[in-house]
Amino acid sequence: MKKSDNPADPFKKALAEATRVLADDAELNVSFSVDPAGMSGDSMRLPQISRRMTRDEVLLARGTADALAMKRRYHNAETFARYVPQGQMARDLYEAMENARCEAMGARDMPGTAGNIDAKIAHDAKVRGYDQVTEAKDIPLAAAAGYLVRELATGRKMPPAAANALELWRGFLEGQGAKALGDVDEVLDDQANFARLARRLISELGYGDQLGDDPDEMDDQSDEESAQEEEEQEDAENPDAQGDDDESQDAEAQPDQAQDQQMDQAQAQISQDDMADQEMDDEAELPEGDAPMEPPPPAPASEADPDYKVFDTQFDEEIRAEDLADPAELERLRAYLDQQLEPLKGAVSRLANKLQRRLQAQQNRSWDFDLEEGILDAGRLARVVANPTTPLSFKVEKDTEFRDTVVTLLLDNSGSMRGRPISIAAICADVLARTLERCNVKVEILGFTTRAWKGGQSREKWLQQGRPMQPGRLNDLRHIIYKQADAPWRRARPNLGLMMKEGLLKENIDGEALEWAHRRMMNRPEARKILMVISDGAPVDDSSLSVNPANFLEKHLRDVIAMVEKRKLVELLAIGIGHDVTRYYERAVTITDVEQLAGAMTEQLASLFDSDPRARARVMGIKSSIRRAG
Repeated sequence: MKKSDNPADPFKKALAEATRVLADDAELNVSFSVDPAGMSGDSMRLPQISRRMTRDEVLLARGTADALAMKRRYHNAETFARYVPQGQMARDLYEAMENARCEAMGARDMPGTAGNIDAKIAHDAKVRGYDQVTEAKDIPLAAAAGYLVRELATGRKMPPAAANALELWRGFLEGQGAKALGDVDEVLDDQANFARLARRLISELGYGDQLGDDPDEMDDQSDEESAQEEEEQEDAENPDAQGDDDESQDAEAQPDQAQDQQMDQAQAQISQDDMADQEMDDEAELPEGDAPMEPPPPAPASEADPDYKVFDTQFDEEIRAEDLADPAELERLRAYLDQQLEPLKGAVSRLANKLQRRLQAQQNRSWDFDLEEGILDAGRLARVVANPTTPLSFKVEKDTEFRDTVVTLLLDNSGSMRGRPISIAAICADVLARTLERCNVKVEILGFTTRAWKGGQSREKWLQQGRPMQPGRLNDLRHIIYKQADAPWRRARPNLGLMMKEGLLKENIDGEALEWAHRRMMNRPEARKILMVISDGAPVDDSSLSVNPANFLEKHLRDVIAMVEKRKLVELLAIGIGHDVTRYYERAVTITDVEQLAGAMTEQLASLFDSDPRARARVMGIKSSIRRAG
């Protein structure tokens, strides 16, 4: 076997072996990749280590390996699934605390892992900008809860950036969850008891409505039902004794039932008489020939679905990106996005140039020849010189529809996009906007999320009004304008950094966002309109879904898509990041990496300008090929 010339290979091999030992799994497959670290079945991905083997790379790889190994060793997926809450916020808290439990168990049993995991926590917290944050709302509550559980269980202080995040939430967590937090140390080594404690803490923090049914109570109910079935079976085997008791009870209850029935009939008759008298009075008050005046019905909340309900729109906002952060913060966030872009700069530049060439090729001049008037055709020059009266020697340039086009990019800014997905979306929006502007195509960049978790002010108002049934959408929308179509790219460039801001990404209500983007496009003067949606899956808003039918938001999204495609005034396509969105959008691709996303956008946009329908159809084959590549 040829000896490897990569100086990092011996370290990788040693780390992989140590990880298998820590995880107590000799069959574990350990690999190193630029993709996000994580576990998938029997495979573990660790951060890539370059040939230089910098100190930060080594510490991050070791810390990530130890953290994942501890979860592999101490985590039971069935127990986790048994107690997992239904709501997104509660689920995030539950998962963060379980991860902290596994890491704390490792620190107890194998103290050498504690320092390594501290290095991983420090790296992750610094990347997320926790050391710069000054307000609790900019830190995910779940992250702070995980830090606190680990600190209480191990007695170790958090690294500086994580400590800053924890201190911003400590007062709230220790004040609201003091009872549950006091028992952390006692249940750490029992996952089921820890899960019950985590659910108790989630309830104390105010998210009890997201927990769903208590699995332990459901077990008790099952036991009671089993006992009741046994009693019924015994009664069936001894019908005589049961029958005597039933007859005596019926005999005693019969006079009372008859009396109640007579009273109910009398009350019903009185109510009917009152209603009849009221109707006669109403008719007498109306002048002859006049119909009662009825107030006009309110405008529907959705043009696509008149039955779609919104509880309250007064707390919704449509806001520019520059109004959500000061210029200095936007520049800092933009610099962080540029750091994400740096390793991909070469590939992204090549794809941008490819897209520009493809689009500009569609702009090349085309001509109508053999005309009676126009511009003299140089190809016919010899014929004109020989006989100046020769007809059909002129040409006229054709008009191209390409120049009168606007493209809108609608970006999902939900919490599930946090991390690499949102970086991918921001990078590709950056590439497309710059490239299309070179081709004289106007671009608008929009984002959608909600202002709060758990419904915000809309839900508070709903609670004050007594929780009316099926209130409709029950959260405060936040629709963000990153770049207006007429704004030059250089002015909007810092705004995309806002997507890196912690605390921005919350819930996603896709249907209303798509309808909002469609309305904006319809007000544009361009003849051709293209709307590209970049999302990672189905619409999710726990506040709305907890009090409406389970398919409430998904049905509305499908209705809006059907409306847009039926009207055919806007060309709609979608890019799914890590999730298949073809079940919603007829024209869609699914990708997992930034290069695939840029390539997918390139091919899709370029194909829209192909005049040959067969060429467009060929590009649609990109769906399956990109999905296989992912």
